[in-house]
Amino acid sequence: MKKVMILALGLFASAGVFAQKMDSKMDHKMDKKMEMKKDAVMMQDGKMMVMKDGKTMMMEQDMTMTNGTMVMTDGSVKMKNGKTMKMKNGQSMMMDGKMGKMKPHMKHKM
Repeated sequence: MKKVMILALGLFASAGVFAQKMDSKMDHKMDKKMEMKKDAVMMQDGKMMVMKDGKTMMMEQDMTMTNGTMVMTDGSVKMKNGKTMKMKNGQSMMMDGKMGKMKPHMKHKM
């Protein structure tokens, strides 16, 4: 009976460790996705900037977003459908081509 009880406790303990490892892997995947979402191009003080992996630098070359939108170093944007626009100070575009405003924490990281 003691052996069965020890075996049951051992299985229970190992299941807990396995669950923690799975949670850790899922957290890591979520962190990666959140990191990817932070990657963006933005217009700040009349200059195009790129935020990649938490680092902000000058945009040195034109970029094509995953939806086909092209962003030029002067802030010109050409959508996949041919529509064009010019980014204004405070505007940002995520790597998937979605436009938005810079978040306050992004403004201060530069």
